[in-house]
Amino acid sequence: MKRRRLFGVGLAAAGLIATAAATLPTAAQAGRPCEQKPAEAASVERGMTLAASTAKALDASGAEVLILARAGQDLGKYGLKYSHLGFVYRETVNGKPAWRVMHKLNHCGTADAALYRQGLGEFFLDNPHRYEAAFVVLAPELQAKLLPVLKDNVRVAALNERRYNMVAYPWSTRYQQSNQWALETLAATAANTRDRDTAQAWLVVKAYQPTVLKLGAFTRLGARATAANIAFDDHPNEKRFADRIETVTVDSVFEWLQRSGLGSAPVTVR
Repeated sequence: MKRRRLFGVGLAAAGLIATAAATLPTAAQAGRPCEQKPAEAASVERGMTLAASTAKALDASGAEVLILARAGQDLGKYGLKYSHLGFVYRETVNGKPAWRVMHKLNHCGTADAALYRQGLGEFFLDNPHRYEAAFVVLAPELQAKLLPVLKDNVRVAALNERRYNMVAYPWSTRYQQSNQWALETLAATAANTRDRDTAQAWLVVKAYQPTVLKLGAFTRLGARATAANIAFDDHPNEKRFADRIETVTVDSVFEWLQRSGLGSAPVTVR
């Protein structure tokens, strides 16, 4: 299976964006199992069917920029429906409209991550836990601000932190997970900044509330010892030792977007 070719976007971008290829690499994952095996024909067909249904629903929304989520991993034991989100935006390719997904993926088995621009087909061709998508239409003013950012390799990577942590603390800049990058990029665009601290401060003012996971000491120690992409040292001691791990989740972002008036109610596609 081919890996995407990575290309740099300059030192100011503080990250990399990978171009879309015909197949998904086994070297990147976010919100889905990291399995080193080729996709089966049935899963490819189901993924492409979901992509087609999602494209139809996105077209019907009339929006230019939305937040799109997938159920890559089963997070039901934490009360969560979706595991991974990114931006999806409309552009014109060879005179025809097309949807592109911009999101962040972790490189399997490492603590590094990069940004990827994909088509809808690629976004769902990864053997998800559940063939279901959901999207939120962003407020028109926010769409207008985000669209040029998402099309610009340098601007879209301005807040990307390569050091990846699956349970990164939302109010720290030591690490960054995939959903956190998208949320901070949205905040930075709205606040007209390219600084993570300022973006996080804007989110506090706008009353964003992260998900609180109940993770005991043995669970934390086991996860930290066996996975390079999980760390807890960015969480405040008083919260960590109380088994309260706060992190950015799809469900918390969807709830906040609707509550703040920055987005619509989520639309589900199956």
